[in-house]
Amino acid sequence: MGGSWLQFVAGGLTAGAIYALVALGFSIVYNASHAINFAQGEFVMLGGMGAVSLVGLGLPLWAAVPLAVAGAALVGLLVQRLALERAHARMGAGADVVTLIIITIGVALLLRGLAQVVWDKRIHPLPAFSGSEPIAIGGATVLPQSLWVLGGAAVAVLGLGWFFGRTLYGKAMRATAINALAARLAGVSTRGVMRASFALAAALGALGGVLTAPITFTSYEVGVMLGLKGFAAAMLGGLGSFGGAVAGGLLLGLVEGLGAGFLSSAYKDAIAFVVILAVLFFMPGGLAGARRVERV
Repeated sequence: MGGSWLQFVAGGLTAGAIYALVALGFSIVYNASHAINFAQGEFVMLGGMGAVSLVGLGLPLWAAVPLAVAGAALVGLLVQRLALERAHARMGAGADVVTLIIITIGVALLLRGLAQVVWDKRIHPLPAFSGSEPIAIGGATVLPQSLWVLGGAAVAVLGLGWFFGRTLYGKAMRATAINALAARLAGVSTRGVMRASFALAAALGALGGVLTAPITFTSYEVGVMLGLKGFAAAMLGGLGSFGGAVAGGLLLGLVEGLGAGFLSSAYKDAIAFVVILAVLFFMPGGLAGARRVERV
């Protein structure tokens, strides 16, 4: 029983690290625009499928992975520039949060449809980063790729902390989230902050996609469920809170892993939806409390 318990925890933490990366993308966009980007899951798909294609073209993994992440970031930038920014330009103050959310849903459907055309409907594998021989840790066995997932997520979280806390542009993004009007008066380009937010969120999603693809494989529709679970993690942690997004992702992964192990794997995907409903009913602000950003 002890070994099984550790095995479920290890699997839950691996999945939770991916959910945390997706949840961080939701929080970054929410802080910048006060809208929820429901195309976030599609960036997970673009990262994994992009890496598979680049490896198929003969590129080594060490080159394919960063190129796939950069490509997804570019798509995120284009989504903001060509869709959301134009909505703001045409409707001005009429471009409310609901309008932006509907646009992101449309973008998600578009990206998923294009993925079927560019690739196909089959499931594609991605080679493991450093072998596939399981490693015994305590009473559990984990794949080396699981350690890459946990390590990659940890590096991304630390990198975000440094970026927002130490760099000028990161502080400008934080200032825009707190008060966009004051940030503009101080000389901050809020339009540039919005573009950077979408690109950064897309890169985080794509990173999760390439890290998990060697374990779960990838396809054109993989982003649907991962996007919903990332959103559930962001809601659980407190939408807009970076620390909450990480905690919510790991907690959701643990609950999912333990629930699938001790109850039934049939309930694995349903747990995320139960979490969303429970948070909305009993903890609307999440574990850390949702960030309240007043738009002027």
